[in-house]
Amino acid sequence: MSQVAEIQAILDANRFAVLATQREGQPHTGLVAITPIDGIRTLLFATYRSTRKYRNISLNGRVSLFFGDRAAEPLGSHRHPVLTAHGFASVAPDNERDELASAHVERHHDLLKLLASTDSALVRVRVAAYQLVHNVDDVRWYDLSDCMPI
Repeated sequence: MSQVAEIQAILDANRFAVLATQREGQPHTGLVAITPIDGIRTLLFATYRSTRKYRNISLNGRVSLFFGDRAAEPLGSHRHPVLTAHGFASVAPDNERDELASAHVERHHDLLKLLASTDSALVRVRVAAYQLVHNVDDVRWYDLSDCMPI
């Protein structure tokens, strides 16, 4: 399986990711519902504008998203790789909101109330690189830096 196909398979299999943001050197993580769009280049999530994650992204759009759960695997098992996406987050423009919201609700039916709120924001993460980890001795990077915002 190609690296792109493996990344896509992990994104398709995982509806949630741990989002990492930072503000003034203080990291913050939170669970977000993710929808991949544009293949593996863009990840979409929704949040309320009143959240710490939204405030942090407003000040510094550099984020990472972690996909995978090895907690259920026996020690030393490498059946399920983990994936980290590194990129730049920004609020989706109003003229794209309806189309993106439809795609997000299609995958996450339970988020209809969140997306209907006037306090909600759709956030796009333009992925610059993925780190794919099978085990401590098998770490691979896949660079997509050409899709970073100008």
